[in-house]
Amino acid sequence: MFGEKKDHNPQKRIDSLIGVGTTIEGNISFSGGLRIDGRVKGNVTADGEAASTLVVSEAARIDGEIQVSHVVVNGAVNGPIRAQEYLELQSKARVTGDVSYRRMEIQLGATVQGRLAPLDAAETASVVELKRGAGN
Repeated sequence: MFGEKKDHNPQKRIDSLIGVGTTIEGNISFSGGLRIDGRVKGNVTADGEAASTLVVSEAARIDGEIQVSHVVVNGAVNGPIRAQEYLELQSKARVTGDVSYRRMEIQLGATVQGRLAPLDAAETASVVELKRGAGN
């Protein structure tokens, strides 16, 4: 009645798999769980507001933007990552791009070349830039 609760729990099953040796050129939109073991040249985005999980394995490489509620990375990502709920960077993760997250876990050995920016509840509000007065 006062608004729907979002599902903050990760998707526990994998519905789709992009296997080793497979290359996809183009954007991917999915719901549920997706595991990538191959290569994707395009953006990977979860459909809707429901919980979704993306697993990027050690052998995988993504050249594009990721927007998913729960993300686990152990491979290479060249592009920004936006994890609306949770991001786990495992020991062999190599991320080149800015990373936005609500909660994050980084294991020893993971690397990020980019900016880490936590999401907060007030993020949906518009940002107002404060300017100094002429005397300052």
